[in-house]
Amino acid sequence: MCACPFKKHDTGRNRKQTSFLGNRNTQNPSRHYCSFTDDSNTQMASSNSLLSEDQFLCPICLDVFTRPVSTPCGHNFCMSCITAYWDDLPVSQCPVCKETFERRPDLKVNTFISELASQFMSLQVTDAHIWSPGRPQARCGAAVLCDICTDTQQEAVKSCLECLTSYCEVHLEPHHRAAGLKRHTLVEPLESLENRICKEHTRLLTLFCRKDEALMCDVCAGLGHRNHDVVPVQQACDEMKALLGDAEAKLQQMIQERLQKVRATKESVEESKTETKDVIAMSVHDLVALVSEIQKSQTELVQVIEEKQKAAEEQAEGFISSMEREIKELQRTKMKLRELRQTEDQLCFLQSSPNPSIMPQTMDLSTFSFNRQVEIKHIRKSLSKSVSQLRMRLNKMNTEVQGLCDGTAVSQDATLKDVQQYEVDIVLDPDTAHPLLILSDDRKQVRFSMDRGLWGGNQILNPNRFSVNLAVLGHGGFFSCRFYFEVFVGEKTEWCLGVAAASMQRRGVPVRRPGCGLWAIWFLKDKVEIFCSPNVPVYLGKMKRVGVFVDYDGGLISFYDVQTATLIYSFTECVFTEELYPYFNPCDNEYGSNLAPMVIVPVSR
Repeated sequence: MCACPFKKHDTGRNRKQTSFLGNRNTQNPSRHYCSFTDDSNTQMASSNSLLSEDQFLCPICLDVFTRPVSTPCGHNFCMSCITAYWDDLPVSQCPVCKETFERRPDLKVNTFISELASQFMSLQVTDAHIWSPGRPQARCGAAVLCDICTDTQQEAVKSCLECLTSYCEVHLEPHHRAAGLKRHTLVEPLESLENRICKEHTRLLTLFCRKDEALMCDVCAGLGHRNHDVVPVQQACDEMKALLGDAEAKLQQMIQERLQKVRATKESVEESKTETKDVIAMSVHDLVALVSEIQKSQTELVQVIEEKQKAAEEQAEGFISSMEREIKELQRTKMKLRELRQTEDQLCFLQSSPNPSIMPQTMDLSTFSFNRQVEIKHIRKSLSKSVSQLRMRLNKMNTEVQGLCDGTAVSQDATLKDVQQYEVDIVLDPDTAHPLLILSDDRKQVRFSMDRGLWGGNQILNPNRFSVNLAVLGHGGFFSCRFYFEVFVGEKTEWCLGVAAASMQRRGVPVRRPGCGLWAIWFLKDKVEIFCSPNVPVYLGKMKRVGVFVDYDGGLISFYDVQTATLIYSFTECVFTEELYPYFNPCDNEYGSNLAPMVIVPVSR
């Protein structure tokens, strides 16, 4: 098999050789020439025939042809070069002779020129080797060793594409002498020859298809990749190396960013350790001081109450002693009077009888009163109120601490933003509204009105309607999901808001106790209570906008002051077994002007 379309034949040791000296470019050693030889049967070319590298160069890119095509005027170009050239011109013309074509020619790869160029590129046996086989060849990279040497492997000087073997000077000699071996294609020493040769066509893999991302020989490119983006291996390598360089630079940048982030994180950790120690010390100090103050208050309270009790007891003991003395005196007077009254001698009785109106001097009983129960009840009520407020503050602090422990509330603002993503569109259900409530046309507002009067008996008897409780439910219930909505209450002095179970009592006075089917907060002037626990404040202060979040499966209902992003109260560990409905109660005017509506508003993004 001859790898070059121009066969090289040998007639023995006395072979005829063509001259390579006539047109040899001595200034450019990279130029290669393919010589024509004759054999005993056929004369392939005359002794003056020369084929130079210039004949395989594209006039546009000045490089060896890649998928060469021929124009109608007879000139040859790389397909990608002439296509790009014509894409930039309004008309199609030959870059060499300037001949203009009415229509862009439909070009096909010239397989003859393509194979000829491929063979020329593959044929690395230069005239320098033929005439000076012992001349050393300069190569870059690691040395390729001879595959035939058995003892000490010598450095290879050529690789054979047919034998797929690399040879040193000694073992290469048969390829210069044997007729069959002289037809083999010799190239500069290559490593892993079997991976550099097309297994189907036994040609060098000189091209790369960008579409299929595959290496190929020139025959493969002409057969299965005609319309693909095919470039020389060198160009593909340069482009890939450029991409890898960009990727490497990007990776280096990412590494630097992460190293900087690691350094910043370590510094932050150290700062956090110091700050944590300070926070723990301050918190413990404040809590210890608070406990000490509570204990001191407890001691003072007990002392004051005991002193008051002691003083009251002393006062009572003095009163009792006085009363006992008066009682004895009155009893003596009584006995004297009884003895005189029993005197029978009338003259003697009248002469010795004292004035009956004269009584012993006694205390006015109306000036003394001992009623400690009233004072004790007042003390207990005041103390209970103070303890309730303190317990509320402690509960709020425990909620915040628990949020930090389980990671659910790094900040209350973050928690509010997190639950707001579950916003749902709520409208009111007029079939559930108390007769004294007025709903807006869009069913987003509800307010109380005495002018409303009572509706007809049929509406009052409607089992879905609240008959006593000034409430209305949202239209449509929620089951096994998370949902959130916001209500504007403005300057209202009283309102109640939450969620109700489908089975909540709607007829008669609602029962305010746990398990009543209503999870709501009740605002009264300046404090918030839980509907099911009257007179137990859980939050102090006013709010204008309230958010309600429900996690059905998680058993959680939370209320937020939206403007301050503060948690008002949370029902936890609830067990829901039926649909839940938003609950609204604008209340009446018991605590001042309270006719403003409750308004369902969208979340402010």
